Amino acid sequence: MKLRTKYVLFVVTLHLVTLVLTYFIFEQNKVYFIASEVFVLISVVVSVQLYRQLINPLKLLMQGLDAIKDKDFNVKFLSTGRHEVDTLIDVYNHMMDELRTERTRQEQQHFFLEKLIYTSPTGIVILDFDDRIQQINPKALQLLAIPDDKLQGNSIHDLDHPLFDQMRLLKSGETAVVKPDGINSFKLQKSHFVDRGFSRHFIMIEDLTAEILAAEKKVYGKVIRMMAHEVNNTIGPVNSIMQSAMKTDQLWAGHEFDSLKDALQIAMDRNQNLNLFMRNFADLVKLPPANKQPVLLQKLVRSVTTLMQAKAEGKGVEFKFNLPDEALNIMADEQQLEQALINIVKNAIEAIEGEGLVKFALFSKERKLIITDTGKGITAEQNTNLFSPFFSTKKDGQGIGLTLTREILLNHGFEFSLKTVAAGQTDFAIWF
Repeated sequence: MKLRTKYVLFVVTLHLVTLVLTYFIFEQNKVYFIASEVFVLISVVVSVQLYRQLINPLKLLMQGLDAIKDKDFNVKFLSTGRHEVDTLIDVYNHMMDELRTERTRQEQQHFFLEKLIYTSPTGIVILDFDDRIQQINPKALQLLAIPDDKLQGNSIHDLDHPLFDQMRLLKSGETAVVKPDGINSFKLQKSHFVDRGFSRHFIMIEDLTAEILAAEKKVYGKVIRMMAHEVNNTIGPVNSIMQSAMKTDQLWAGHEFDSLKDALQIAMDRNQNLNLFMRNFADLVKLPPANKQPVLLQKLVRSVTTLMQAKAEGKGVEFKFNLPDEALNIMADEQQLEQALINIVKNAIEAIEGEGLVKFALFSKERKLIITDTGKGITAEQNTNLFSPFFSTKKDGQGIGLTLTREILLNHGFEFSLKTVAAGQTDFAIWF
């Protein structure tokens, strides 16, 4: 029962009882009876006024509660002139001012945070309580290369992507640097915040590829220059001395020193090979900026395959082509791009054990070239280090072929990938 109803029932009952009692008490004395009735009427009037004074503040409170429920913090009350009610109104109005100010501040902070997340150069993935993707910013979509509608509402445990595989392994507060495709490097950091008393996670994705490549190039460039300096300073004088000895006939009179002469010639040849070896490394450091000119891609592919045909036939490898008739012209440094394609085809041939195929597929619409080999493929461990300087899967490999290819393609601004997509199918794709 409401307080208002209780009050009305109490006042009505009290005055009815009073009327009945005055009737029996003052039944014989009309003056006292009339006086008592007047007193009861005055009491009724006072009770009604008290009722209004008590109920009006309650009505104000109820209106204020309704405004708070509706989150309308602009509702305020005017003073009534009654001290108790005005005190209550002052407290309520002050509370509404504070709530309105706090809501404005929260909205401004929320807007700023949303803008910051949206424009952040770091990819941000915000998860809900069940690790489903609730929000993802444009940078993260770019790094993941997956449409927004394929991610929103999906759990990171159900998404098939190398970066999500790493995200699942991270605990809150942990950081990891991963290289899922052997080319690009990403820093993943998992953290959490409290929302309505429960913990929610978010993941930051930072592309470190450019920084790591620059740091790598700076380090191996310094090492190569130092090595080339020392080797050249040694090979030059040694070869000069040996050549002088070889041309001095007095040293070789008779035939008893023929074996020594042959040994010196072998040593000179080895020195020349060492010099060539160092020049190959120096190419990484001295690679000039790309001198871009119009290049017919079909012609370049045919030129490279003609050059590599003898090596392919020697291993029983066959070339197959899927090149469009429509000319596909690109802007590139023909010599550098030719060297990159030679390295790619050479690796594809050497990856095949026995007979096999190297296929060349050119897609005009996507402006993409895919070179596919039927070799043994790339393991997960090899995939991580493929384009790292000095890393090679070959016994006597120098580890500069793919590194030089990477530098050439990056200098041109061409995107590329190398991965085994199925058993006996490894694709090197280049987007021009």
